[in-house]
Amino acid sequence: MPVKIKLGLSLLVVLVAAIAAYYQHTLGHDRIQYVVAFLGFFMIFAMWLFPEVKRDESAGGVRRDASPQP
Repeated sequence: MPVKIKLGLSLLVVLVAAIAAYYQHTLGHDRIQYVVAFLGFFMIFAMWLFPEVKRDESAGGVRRDASPQP
């Protein structure tokens, strides 16, 4: 995933997690606000830490060739 998209997605996740944590705080759910904040942080951390999966042209672990072999 390109860095620009990761940055935009990270900003969006931070905003949504902050709004959700604040909303939980206004409802009086103290533990849940920390869970929401942690999950937002963890989603961003995981997106930047783990690389994107790149697959070859294969099915079931067997590589497909353009020409059939005898």
